[in-house]
Amino acid sequence: MLLCHPRTIDSVLRTVRLSDLYDRSYDYPVFREILKRMSRGIVLQRRLPNVFGGIPILVSPDSALAYWRRDLGRVDPYLLSMARELVRPGMMVWDIGANVGLFAFAAAALGAQVLAVEPDIWLSNLLQRSRQLNGLPVTVLPAAVGDTLTIGKLYLSPLGRASNSMRGSGAYQNTVTVTLDWLVEHFQSPSIVKMDIEGMEASALRGASKLLQLKPTILCEVTREHELVGTLLTGAGYKMYGARSPERKPLQRPYCETLAIAD
Repeated sequence: MLLCHPRTIDSVLRTVRLSDLYDRSYDYPVFREILKRMSRGIVLQRRLPNVFGGIPILVSPDSALAYWRRDLGRVDPYLLSMARELVRPGMMVWDIGANVGLFAFAAAALGAQVLAVEPDIWLSNLLQRSRQLNGLPVTVLPAAVGDTLTIGKLYLSPLGRASNSMRGSGAYQNTVTVTLDWLVEHFQSPSIVKMDIEGMEASALRGASKLLQLKPTILCEVTREHELVGTLLTGAGYKMYGARSPERKPLQRPYCETLAIAD
């Protein structure tokens, strides 16, 4: 049931920009539905914050509605802050589950070489277009990551492309699935691995024995199998910390956002 009068909707739509409408959508749930429908296939050019050189990249609210915002610093300030904290010039950085490349291009703007791995065909094409636009040293690989080399299914989420997952049902894309160890054999080894792969973290780490021996710092979103992810990381000689916690106290079990650093 809609809780706001149609005249209210029309009035707001006439007086605000779409970038402002996103902020108002929390007060008017119907606006979020409007934005979702308007976001399909939309591509917007935005600039990273000045600390990253104001580099232009292409984003899409089809991935996450927050990309309607003009200020990318407000879209995911946590992710950008982690890039500033972890990345140094000359590093090799792997962005596994790169999405539109916010972390990947921020890292490249700080002087890193970046491998951006993204299974969604549409998003990987968007990453390629951003790389052509800004000329940053980002290599795009259209692939998923798991524990074996295979052909898998990427299920397309109705909530937005950021929620696409190798687990699910309904509409899907076929995708090549590689392992992190396979990437070690074909690309420069990383100092930093950022991983956001919607519940496939344990599977990716099972295929990462060679990578884990190299002891890169790992920034990982953990949404499933927390105990197994923790066992795989601690067994490889890592200590885990809450990435959002300023105290960075050691964890016994991974949080949603986990920073794993080799002993």
